[in-house]
Amino acid sequence: MEHLIELRSRLLKALLSVFLILLVLLPFSQRLYALLAAPLMARLPVGSNMIAIDVASPFLTPFKFTLLLAFILAIPVVFYQLWCFVAPALYRNEQRLAKPLLYSSIVLFYCGCLFAYFIVFPVMFGFFTSMAPAGVAVMTDISKYLDFVMTMFIAFGVTFEVPIATIILVATGIITVDKLVEMRPYVVVGAFTLGMFLTPPDVFSQTLVAVPMWLLFELGLVMCRILVPARVHDEEGDQASS
Repeated sequence: MEHLIELRSRLLKALLSVFLILLVLLPFSQRLYALLAAPLMARLPVGSNMIAIDVASPFLTPFKFTLLLAFILAIPVVFYQLWCFVAPALYRNEQRLAKPLLYSSIVLFYCGCLFAYFIVFPVMFGFFTSMAPAGVAVMTDISKYLDFVMTMFIAFGVTFEVPIATIILVATGIITVDKLVEMRPYVVVGAFTLGMFLTPPDVFSQTLVAVPMWLLFELGLVMCRILVPARVHDEEGDQASS
C-alpha cells in the first residue's frame, strides 16, 4: 500500500503540472495552432486556406493541440516524478547510467519534434501541394492536419531516441557494440527505408530523414563505448567491496 500511495502521489503531481501548463497556454490556443499550421500555410497556393469541416472544430482542434502541447512541455516533470518513484529500487551504478539516459531521452525527443517542424515539414508540404492535379484546390481540414502533424512529431521524437535504445541494448547485454558495428549496413538501409515511408517519394526528403537517423545510430555507438565500460567497471568494484 505504501508504494501504491506514493505512485498515486507522483501521478497526481505529474497531472497537476500538465494542468497548470494548460491553464497558461489556453489563452493562446488560437495563436499556437496558427504557429503549428505555418509550415503548411506558407506553401498553400494563393487563395487557398485551411478549412473546418466539423461544427466544433474551430474550438476543439486548437484546444486539443494546446492540451497535447501542455503534455509535451510537462514531460520533464512527468519523467522526474516517475524517476523519483523508481530510483530507490535501483542500484547506485544503475542510477548513474539511468539518470543521464533519462535527461538525454527528453532532449532528443524535443530535438526530433523541432527537426520535423523546421526541416521536414517545409519540404514535405511543399512537395504535397505542388503535386495537386490541375483544378484541385488544396484546402486541408484543421483537424486532419493536427492528427497528421502530431503523428509526425511522435514518429520523429521516437526516431531520435535511437542512441538511447542502442545504449540500453548494449548495457543490458542483449547485443554488443561489435555486433552493432557489423549491422551498420543494415541500419543504413533500414534508415532509408523508414525515410521512404515517412516522407514524400523523393531522394532529397528521404535523405533528410535517413542521414540523421544514421548519425544518431553512430552517436549511440560512441556513447556505448563511453558509458557501458564505466558501468561494468562500477559493477566489478561494487562486487569486490561486497
